Amino acid sequence: MNNPIRQLAQLHGIADSYLDFRARPKEVSVESQVAILAALGIEAADAAAAQSAIDQHHTRRWNGFVPPVVVATEDKPIAVSLAVPVDLAAKKVDWNVKLESGEPRSGTAQLAKLQKLEEAQVDNRSYRRLAVTLPALPLGYHTASFALDTGLHGTVRVVVTPEQCFEAHAIAAGKKLWGIAVQLYSLRADDNWGIGDFRDLRQLIRLAAPMGCGIVGLNPLHALMPANPAHISPYSPSNRQFLNVLYISVEDVPDFAECERARKRVAEPKFQAMLKELRATRNVDYVRVAAAKFEILSLLYASFRKRHLAENTPRGEAFRQFQEIQGEPLRLHAIYDALDGHLRLQGPQYWGWPSWPEEYRDPTTPAVQRFARERVEDVEYFQYLQWLAAEQLAGAQSAAREAGMAIGLYGDVAVGANPAGSETWSNRHLYLQGASVGAPPDALALKGQDWGIPPQDPNELRTQQYEPFIGLVRNMMRYVAALRFDHVMTLYRLWWVPRGLLSKDGTYVHYPLADLIAILALESQRNHCIVIGEDLGTVPEAMTEAMEHYRAYHYKVLMFEQLDDGSFKRPDEYVQHAMAVVTTHDLPTLRGWWEGSDVTLRAQLDLYPSDELRQQAHDARVRDRVSLLRALVAAGLWHWRDGEPLPPYSAALSRAVHAFIGLSSANIALLQIEDLIGMTDPVNVPGTDTEHANWQRKVTASVTDIFSSNEAKDILSAMDTARKGVNPNA
Repeated sequence: MNNPIRQLAQLHGIADSYLDFRARPKEVSVESQVAILAALGIEAADAAAAQSAIDQHHTRRWNGFVPPVVVATEDKPIAVSLAVPVDLAAKKVDWNVKLESGEPRSGTAQLAKLQKLEEAQVDNRSYRRLAVTLPALPLGYHTASFALDTGLHGTVRVVVTPEQCFEAHAIAAGKKLWGIAVQLYSLRADDNWGIGDFRDLRQLIRLAAPMGCGIVGLNPLHALMPANPAHISPYSPSNRQFLNVLYISVEDVPDFAECERARKRVAEPKFQAMLKELRATRNVDYVRVAAAKFEILSLLYASFRKRHLAENTPRGEAFRQFQEIQGEPLRLHAIYDALDGHLRLQGPQYWGWPSWPEEYRDPTTPAVQRFARERVEDVEYFQYLQWLAAEQLAGAQSAAREAGMAIGLYGDVAVGANPAGSETWSNRHLYLQGASVGAPPDALALKGQDWGIPPQDPNELRTQQYEPFIGLVRNMMRYVAALRFDHVMTLYRLWWVPRGLLSKDGTYVHYPLADLIAILALESQRNHCIVIGEDLGTVPEAMTEAMEHYRAYHYKVLMFEQLDDGSFKRPDEYVQHAMAVVTTHDLPTLRGWWEGSDVTLRAQLDLYPSDELRQQAHDARVRDRVSLLRALVAAGLWHWRDGEPLPPYSAALSRAVHAFIGLSSANIALLQIEDLIGMTDPVNVPGTDTEHANWQRKVTASVTDIFSSNEAKDILSAMDTARKGVNPNA
């Protein structure tokens, strides 16, 4: 490889080729690589600039005495590399380890006896990279310091991880589980405030658990932007570490019972009439829902300050403890929400931190710190809302376990964060604004996808000792017992789209998979939380191998589980260590798929590059329906013969399809709540206006009515029977 630009791109993990969804090799243009390097802040416009950047990279690599972080496996010696200048003539290195528990360990090594990894000449100075071997350390996050006898010293974070992710006890004992996936905002109830909330979640748990349901899947519950309730996508959140406070059930907050002013306001006929209107809408009216909830929540916060914080009650102390545990990330998130609300009141020119006055765009500036001091209560209010949401979500998980669910709540982690939100503002060095994350062209999006979310700089992530990743995973696992990573390949590589280019002109940028998945396993074990990776589409072999090594669950979608001849896999051909589903949040419902609603919608949106491809998609769907019926017949779940007309969609067909995945070898099977009532919606196409509409749509019946329906009961009963290894038609 003689091209310096190509060499530089390789140093930074930027792919120069990849396999497309048809397994055909595609070469990435030099122009695309230059644009991605520019997003990383690296000048590579020509060969000379690229060579200069290579030299700088080489210098930085050797000038660092120790790496910022080392990730190791429990019960194994730990190798830490040291970059030692030869001219120092050092003879020994002393090391000290402070374990997470506070226990100290120490030792000394003679440099002459250490393994030499490599040598280099940098700026006329010779270096040797030597490997110091530490003894095996217990699981956890430790700090190791190294000092040469000449005075050169450095500190390393040492992360010791387990061999595997956590496994649910029921599954380890041989049980096959099933559950229901819901978009929480979509749930209807006779007493919510126009959006599904944590009370509705508890009600769903109470109704589903006695039927044998062991897990409830949720859309991402990440924090959005309270000051901009019209921004609704859970996959473009303000901050993934924190929660969407619109899910708070206001009347279940303990402070509501103590706040007479709030109770009187809610009881007013006009307010009750508004809530009735909000409950009756086809879609969630986020703006009016937010106005109603925040009006009352602000009253509850004022009451809480007076009754509990001022009096230092146990409830007040619990809040202070929450603030302390969540620390600086929560403080910055709350400052962001307060600043965002303050500036948006001044006009539409302020729509997120990139539009703010310069003095507020960096959280470390004196102006931001002054704002936080002068508006303590405004900032604390948003911390209070996070506390309420965390309490109620944790309460839902406790309710699930008390009801006998083997797992309980199953959360979802979005790929990234909104470019104008709190997560990117809080860590400006980590998130890059010159590119966005997306996907290359594939069968579902032939023009590729650009999701509009900024990528993390993999080098900066390592420099920060993976703390942003650790904090995200740990916070998400506090409240759930299973966690799904949307597009889990992000642990290995992400498709970057340079600003100003089309998504097809991007390429993959690689991340430290071995370190990230090992840390994920550590947090999984510590939080007793199973890990599911959404590994759909083009999955690199390295990703599959890592998931299997660490026992992370695969994600198998019936619609994609087909053999080369188009036939559907038999239930016993499913991967065991997997979650099997009929469909997902960004695919059509079972009814929508059966009736071809998604194919029609894509044609209406002009997403097929040609009429020929549109017709191919239509014909493929016809063939797939025939193949599915054949699979159901072979499994003893349907009566039909080749040549007979295809049946229309029905509850009986839904029962058969869900029994099919219920009979699968997969340890977990999940059905969508929309499929219990035969909804055609949601039919959406990621990256289009239909996706936005999907985040508004409510289910067509209340939670209570759904579980009272004989058709829904029959589908759930068939799933439960199938999970026990019995054909429900037998």
